Amino acid sequence: MTKGTESLPGGLTASLYRPLNESAVKRVFDDALRVLEESGMNVYSKTARAAFRRAGATVEESTCRCRLPRALVEDAIASTPSSVTLFSRDGNTDCVLERNRVHYGTGGTAIYVLDPRTGERRPSTVADVALNARMADRLENIHVFTINVFPNDVENRDDIDVNRFFHALDNTNKHVMGGIYSQRGCADVVRMAETLAGGEQALRERPFVSFITLIISPFKIDDTYGEMTCFLAEKGLPVVVPTEPICGTTAPVTLAGNVLAHVAETLGGIALVQSVKKGAPGICGSVGSITNLRTMNHVAGAIERAMINAAVAQVAQHASIPLYSTGGTTDAKAVDVQAAYESAMSSLLVAMSGANYIHDIAGLMETDLTVSYEKLVMDNEILGMCQRALRGIEVNDETLATELMIEKGPGGDYMADDHTVRHMRSEFFDPPLANRDARESAAPDSDALARARATVRLLTESDPEPLVGQPLREGLLKAFPGIRLPDSSS
Repeated sequence: MTKGTESLPGGLTASLYRPLNESAVKRVFDDALRVLEESGMNVYSKTARAAFRRAGATVEESTCRCRLPRALVEDAIASTPSSVTLFSRDGNTDCVLERNRVHYGTGGTAIYVLDPRTGERRPSTVADVALNARMADRLENIHVFTINVFPNDVENRDDIDVNRFFHALDNTNKHVMGGIYSQRGCADVVRMAETLAGGEQALRERPFVSFITLIISPFKIDDTYGEMTCFLAEKGLPVVVPTEPICGTTAPVTLAGNVLAHVAETLGGIALVQSVKKGAPGICGSVGSITNLRTMNHVAGAIERAMINAAVAQVAQHASIPLYSTGGTTDAKAVDVQAAYESAMSSLLVAMSGANYIHDIAGLMETDLTVSYEKLVMDNEILGMCQRALRGIEVNDETLATELMIEKGPGGDYMADDHTVRHMRSEFFDPPLANRDARESAAPDSDALARARATVRLLTESDPEPLVGQPLREGLLKAFPGIRLPDSSS
């Protein structure tokens, strides 16, 4: 979608924003291990408790409390792969999560969308899962499709997961990541992905799907998520173990306390993954935020949320564990000025911290409840600017052009020089939505939102071409009868 500039791939490196100094990073990391050892976690999954016990944890069955010795957690960190690749199906957009390499994607599991035809908010459907995947496939600064809407038209809870993943995989070749809602659904999705991959081993070698479970703040692993985490770890598939502590409600009100809760809780999840299977690809996760002190509700667009996630990124880099982070979110109810500045500020700060995979960073609004297709396109442009910032300024003989400057001398003209022609398209990010024309020459309805709407219309009015081949597609629909196809009018 970008015009007039080379598209920058995911995986640019960044350590430009570091809210913690080095001593603070080490203090947070050490205190996280202390919290897990002295206080521990309540683990309501029988399989998870058994795995922790085998690994050396102190388990109180009557209270479900598991205290994790420092050595256990340190061993889990050491056995966690420091590099996890989120493979695409076609191999063109693989994302390597390691060190401070940065990638972006959707997310949120919103329950509403702003209808691309009417602009009205309505419950999301399987058609929206498919359309979001198709748009993400074509937006060059979105590297991973994390399934971002809930199919409200699927009535059976056990069919939700297979519907979400099927319609995602049928509409994008990019890596598909998603939260899961039931143990049967989780098993169905893995079986479906194995069929698409050509077998269990083929999927394990090049996993083009990954999964999000959940640590429930403060310090709880419930039965469902615990069992699914153990199942996925045993399968050797990438699993994110994110946590969402909120300042003042499920975590201390201070930012430092929230960062500590984030690190300790997600390291507890990493310890579980490694207790089940050494070397399984576990990914840390940070999602939490601050509290609206007037209502005590979660705040999505706070600048402090970006600061928290940037700090967690520093600690994850210290531990050499890949990180799934959060950015680009907003509390705005419309695609307006608030949506723009909240999304842009948090996107840039978290990207500049070197967080490996930043989800929620495109399309979300209204405290993560709603996806806007226009905002999805506009956030893609914001991410293009973030990419340009991460690329930095290259300094060498060619870019400095010292000899050319001396040759031209005072009053020189560079407009028609070969040096200008060589660099004019690659040096700058040329935003396709922004209106940079003079007022007198600007066309009517040429503001960024109008151009975003035009892009959405172009994408939604094109006939979708299923990416899963017809014989295989028919086989999957037969094997999973709970898959609901979008209404023809959607």
